[in-house]
Amino acid sequence: MTGLIVAGAIIALIAGLALFSHLAARHIERQVPADGAFVTVNGTRLHYTDRGQGPAIVMIHGLGGQMRNFGYALADRLVADHRVILVDRPGSGYSAAAPSAALPAQAALIAGLVEALGLDRPLVVGHSLGGAVALALALDHPDKVGGLALIAPLTQIQETVHAAFAGIDIASPMVRRMLAWTIATPLGMLSGRRGAIAVFAPEPAPEDFATRGGGALVLRPASFHAASADLAAARVSMPALVARYADLSVPTAILFGREDAILDPAVHGERTAAAVPRIDLTLISGGHMIPVTAPDTVSDWIRGRVRLAG
Repeated sequence: MTGLIVAGAIIALIAGLALFSHLAARHIERQVPADGAFVTVNGTRLHYTDRGQGPAIVMIHGLGGQMRNFGYALADRLVADHRVILVDRPGSGYSAAAPSAALPAQAALIAGLVEALGLDRPLVVGHSLGGAVALALALDHPDKVGGLALIAPLTQIQETVHAAFAGIDIASPMVRRMLAWTIATPLGMLSGRRGAIAVFAPEPAPEDFATRGGGALVLRPASFHAASADLAAARVSMPALVARYADLSVPTAILFGREDAILDPAVHGERTAAAVPRIDLTLISGGHMIPVTAPDTVSDWIRGRVRLAG
């Protein structure tokens, strides 16, 4: 009898956590609604915005992020004279999860988006993990890319995970899904502000980043699961990607904040630029989230890359 009571209590607890996570996700989505339109690429529904006129720029956000990471401050500085497309990576924001989170698979979906929108070799901007996706895009689909502008990008094999992402570093797909629908959301709600502070360090995290910057969306179970899958897939995909850097055929530039606490500029910036002489590296003052904290500097840098994109 005692065993039945314990089992019943565990089932009730799991059901309660799942219900709480579901209701919390709906509340978060009311706070941070979808901003754009949807297009289905190879069976995966992608959420994107398309604003402005002029040379096209496609912007790919990083791990656990979504398009508002760019929409917070950066995109508005570019839309006056550029066509700016922001996209939620598969499984992030309001884009559906794809069958595979591998970098080549994500790159193929971005290539499909470029084709669906009729873009002619746009400049592709990638931040953090989005930088690795952009590199895979340029290597696998060079006809779809005019140039790469990589902001604090993941470019090398990352042996260790920063403490800010330790909670999503889950190897087992089954455990990943179980945690996503039980404790991930309530724990994330308790520690979310600390996570933002860690990602922005040493710069202050904006108080409104959870809503205006879209940060709260990663607290949803599906987004937590996707971010964890992204991290695991990147670990598998990076060695093959790094081995192909000599084949890069499009103008490529990297921008890093010298004080980046998430990805080491010496490893992901200087090492990559030294290995591939065609890559231009610029270092500025700032941390990992310079698209938010230094939008004027970053937008000026992007404008310069647009002029060099072929």
